[in-house]
Amino acid sequence: MAIRIFIYDDSDERRDSLKALLMLNDDFKFVGEAMNCKNVLFEIETYYPDVVLMDINMPEVDGIEGLRQIKTHHPEVKVLMQTAFDDSEKIFTCIKNGASGYILKNDKPQRILQAIEEVNQGGAAMNPAIAQKVLDFFIPKQIENPLSPKETQVLSLLADGLSYKMVADKLGVSYSTVNTHAKRIYEKLHISSLGEAIAFYYKNLKP
Repeated sequence: MAIRIFIYDDSDERRDSLKALLMLNDDFKFVGEAMNCKNVLFEIETYYPDVVLMDINMPEVDGIEGLRQIKTHHPEVKVLMQTAFDDSEKIFTCIKNGASGYILKNDKPQRILQAIEEVNQGGAAMNPAIAQKVLDFFIPKQIENPLSPKETQVLSLLADGLSYKMVADKLGVSYSTVNTHAKRIYEKLHISSLGEAIAFYYKNLKP
């Protein structure tokens, strides 16, 4: 059975191009189009597509809001986001709101058809450049530790919840020595609070 597809895009030219692409292949059935998501629920409930090709940037009601409404009321409908913008924040907003995949408008026609098939089958289609951005976001960057071994040790104990005095007792040094280490930690990390220091430790240094 052909995959039913609805297109949201504010460009007439883009919609016509996508329609022509879909109509060339018997595995796909174009069922409707709109230039924004103002009537998104009415359109989904009227045409009931399997997959929505969703532009992100559209006037009045954009693709992110359209995605939210579709996934809230019709979670079974797969939404494949498409954009010309390499925008990390929007990518993650779409992924968090239930997008099934993400393609760029300059992806080759065959790649677009492949992405539609992938999301229809329950997969998560993603342009390789977008996939790399997602990986970069979730995998913390390995940075070179600017702290000395002793400063790192002090910071790890502070991150465990010890006070300056408790750290001093544990390491067998004076309170003022711990205080000096802490000041150097702040200077080297370019921060001004213990909370920031601990956050840095957990993100970058904790084994």
